[in-house]
Amino acid sequence: MQAYVYKSQRKQDTFVYLAKRDDFDVLPATLNASLAPFTFVLHVALTPERRLARVDAAQVRANLVEHGFHLQLPPAPLAAVKVPRIDGRDD
Repeated sequence: MQAYVYKSQRKQDTFVYLAKRDDFDVLPATLNASLAPFTFVLHVALTPERRLARVDAAQVRANLVEHGFHLQLPPAPLAAVKVPRIDGRDD
């Protein structure tokens, strides 16, 4: 299965995978309006052996078959880590 990956110019680290190149008509209107314009990033073959950095390739394939697109959002921010002070105070 082929996928065409586009980066949102409005939302940092947000990507849309499409089953057909430049087929933005499959996106819900509200999603398209909030993320467009898009920049083409990559054409990739999503084989069962393919591994992707931030998303499960099997889930991407399933979404492409069912919806014609897959939305990859940025990772959730890490929780702040409280480092104890050497002097024992709780500032």
